[in-house]
Amino acid sequence: MAIHIRRREFILALGGAATAWPSVARAQQPATPVIGFLGGGTPSTYASYLDGFRRGLVAAGEVEGRDVTIELHWLGGRYDQAPAVAEELVRRQVAVIVVTASTAVALAAKAATSTIPIVFALGGDPVKFGLVASFSRPGGNVTRVSFLANLLTTKQFELLHEIVPKAAAVGFLVNPANPNAEPDTREVRSAASALARKLLVIAARDEGEIDTAFAMLVKQGAGAVLISPDALFGGRRDQIAALAAGHVLPTIYSVREYTMAGGLMSYGPNLADAYRQAGVYAGRILKGEKPSDLPVVQPTRFELVINLKSAKALGLTVPDKVVALADEVIQ
Repeated sequence: MAIHIRRREFILALGGAATAWPSVARAQQPATPVIGFLGGGTPSTYASYLDGFRRGLVAAGEVEGRDVTIELHWLGGRYDQAPAVAEELVRRQVAVIVVTASTAVALAAKAATSTIPIVFALGGDPVKFGLVASFSRPGGNVTRVSFLANLLTTKQFELLHEIVPKAAAVGFLVNPANPNAEPDTREVRSAASALARKLLVIAARDEGEIDTAFAMLVKQGAGAVLISPDALFGGRRDQIAALAAGHVLPTIYSVREYTMAGGLMSYGPNLADAYRQAGVYAGRILKGEKPSDLPVVQPTRFELVINLKSAKALGLTVPDKVVALADEVIQ
């Protein structure tokens, strides 16, 4: 599967190994440093997040086209391509690597270099996967903006139960290629057990398997579905929202964009703001700060978005107490 890459002209540095921090690297690299932006998703579905990243750069005093060049690489959920792209970015001595939307891609980038600064913008636990030493002191060449989206599955399950309390079986869609799939499944199993609900774990590794997964959920008697946070799924959110509606399956998601696309409801962080913070960190690193001195940023609040139009189409009445909790209600 082809990797979607937008390249911008820049002059490669001649000779010398990659240096530890941008303040030194500027002497070897061209006047305009390059950020290698490695996204696990697709450009069309992550456009608003990229805008947030650019706003963060501006807030840090770095303007694209004037102070810095952003070279975009999109994997579209094909995580197996990540090591080759990460190694290419290291070979070309980019000033900073920014990794978004996938723990698998982040692990590939970290394995590719211990010197070029890396900023991760991800949803899982960075300490658990060895991406950082701790939240307060990341260590090495890495820092992180954490969505914590993968740590919210229990709350999402509980919200889904409030709206569909009679669903005896609940489906959980995961991508086995995502390192978060196993720990996320354990969390959701625990939540399902606490509410005496059967959990149906269905895997999908590409867009074709997503169609099959929903058909299997219906066949196995799922009364509702939870979608795990994953770049592949995020890039196919229109497809997933349409499948959920077509199969009349109440579904909860991790980010608001699914709900805006017609999904029932979402509970999770505001990703546009998280990407803005990633841009701020990338800008600060370009100005000479060390990633190891920048603590992992965590969201301070999460948003619940409910689409009442979709609820009506599914034949559901959302309880008033759940509506009252919502940060946004789509009529």
